[in-house]
Amino acid sequence: MNTYSTLNTLNKNTKNVWIVFHGIGFLSRYFIKNFNELPKEENYIIAPQAPSKYYLNRDYRHVGASWLTKENTVLETKNVLNYMDNMFAVENIPGDCQLIVLGFSQGVSIAARWVAKSKINLDQLILYAGGIPEELTPDDFKFLLAGNAKIKMVLGNKDEFITEARLIKETKKMDSLFSGKAELIKFDGGHEIRKDILISLME
Repeated sequence: MNTYSTLNTLNKNTKNVWIVFHGIGFLSRYFIKNFNELPKEENYIIAPQAPSKYYLNRDYRHVGASWLTKENTVLETKNVLNYMDNMFAVENIPGDCQLIVLGFSQGVSIAARWVAKSKINLDQLILYAGGIPEELTPDDFKFLLAGNAKIKMVLGNKDEFITEARLIKETKKMDSLFSGKAELIKFDGGHEIRKDILISLME
């Protein structure tokens, strides 16, 4: 199984378990540091690692990773989702913890696909600064709405990757997929994980 990173310890005081999908160019062990200001006793964070690693520039020092490319996308998607199912089984998350699934940037597409396929019983799905895959339909997420899960889309108002046209498109898609029950959260900032936003998402 591919590697993944964790932050804090799953224990009897854990209230929230986060499964967080990084964006393109990240490694999970660095991405997970964005969550280090959440209360440690109450929050256990799991950061899956995208499988396709590459050097970020020509000095061959810094490594990043990507979830998917246009090469063998169907097979690679299947492999990633199987990896996630295996990782979730290994972690054996207690049923009394609030389960939060968050995707950032490219990680939104993997988070959404995995939730749609696995039908896991979660409390919050957070789609942060990324696009929802075109192939997903409202039927894929009926189980979430039936379970009263909270769905949130988080965007910075200065995000260089979210044009006005794309915002309109993604908002319409979100309304369609989640029957108008998803919440759009906008903040003053760019394409970035904001720790104050993460803290507010638990409230």
